[in-house]
Amino acid sequence: MRWYERLYLGEKAKKHRFSILQAVRKEKTSGYYILTPASNPKNLLDIYSAHTLNQPYYKKQDLLIVGVASDYDDAAMLAGRIIEDVYKKTGGYDVSGFLNQ
Repeated sequence: MRWYERLYLGEKAKKHRFSILQAVRKEKTSGYYILTPASNPKNLLDIYSAHTLNQPYYKKQDLLIVGVASDYDDAAMLAGRIIEDVYKKTGGYDVSGFLNQ
């Protein structure tokens, strides 16, 4: 698991940034959501419940965490913000290419 150097945080997650990041790192996740570049090229981003990252399959994956949100609504809003940011900076929707630079 890798962390994006300019990590995006949901509006609700900004208030508790340190405690949320520590919980995700220590695998003591409770209700948080993680955003990563899409695993399917037809999608833009993947939104996972942080509990999902504790499963053996995901522990073996080299996921780039680009965003953290406190609940699903916050994660959906954050995904929109990331996509909007990519479009403003590149004029396109190649989110994975932009985030993996």
